[in-house]
Amino acid sequence: MVNKEHFHQRKAEINIGKRGLEKPVIEEIKKRLEKHGIVKVKILRTGIVASGLERRELARTVAEETGARLIGIKGRTFILAKKKKREAEGE
Repeated sequence: MVNKEHFHQRKAEINIGKRGLEKPVIEEIKKRLEKHGIVKVKILRTGIVASGLERRELARTVAEETGARLIGIKGRTFILAKKKKREAEGE
């Protein structure tokens, strides 16, 4: 189980900025989810403008596109979690 409070204290690993939600950003999030099972993402103000989406909509969109579960949203930062491939295969 993910300790959400502990993870909220860590810095975001990925920023969504002025280029919005481009394929390379999605691919990097997927890569980190596969490796670590959890990733913290920050949406910069320019990212909200570029995407044209409200922060919660943007977080849900990223979760859908990466196949991850949205753990929580705090301000413009959100946490995604996904079982690592090894964990999923072991079940």
